[in-house]
Amino acid sequence: MTRVWKWNRPVTVREVLEDLQRERSIAYTTVMTVLDNLHHKGWVRREAEGRAYRYEAVSTRAAYAAALMNDAWSQSDNAAAALVAFFGMMSDEQRQALRDAVRIVEGTAEGVIGGTGAPEVTGEVPDTAQAPDTAQAPETRDENPGSARDGRGR
Repeated sequence: MTRVWKWNRPVTVREVLEDLQRERSIAYTTVMTVLDNLHHKGWVRREAEGRAYRYEAVSTRAAYAAALMNDAWSQSDNAAAALVAFFGMMSDEQRQALRDAVRIVEGTAEGVIGGTGAPEVTGEVPDTAQAPDTAQAPETRDENPGSARDGRGR
């Protein structure tokens, strides 16, 4: 998913492969299997382009992170204690970003975006309801045992 988000446009298996091969040796079929698994899990959509597919992220990295946080928080038997513990782990910059985010959600974000020393907020606030089920978080390991499918389900 990191590579698909990085490109921020529909990508082919070959493009992801070439990008990954700059850092390590990896097989075409491994990349193809991981992208196929991500498609079946609902993390990417794909469109046929000739004999290949172009894969595109279904949600943003921010929406994915938000869904993970929401999932973890909702599993706590004491939500307030979980939040206090989480906030205690945050850096000053993260706590400021949290304050800015709360102001944005509450509609009191005047002055937050650009100018007060606070981190600039870009893009839309993600709709976590659109993020895929976090119980099936994307598989990003290269050791994925896979079939020798050709990217078209064969």
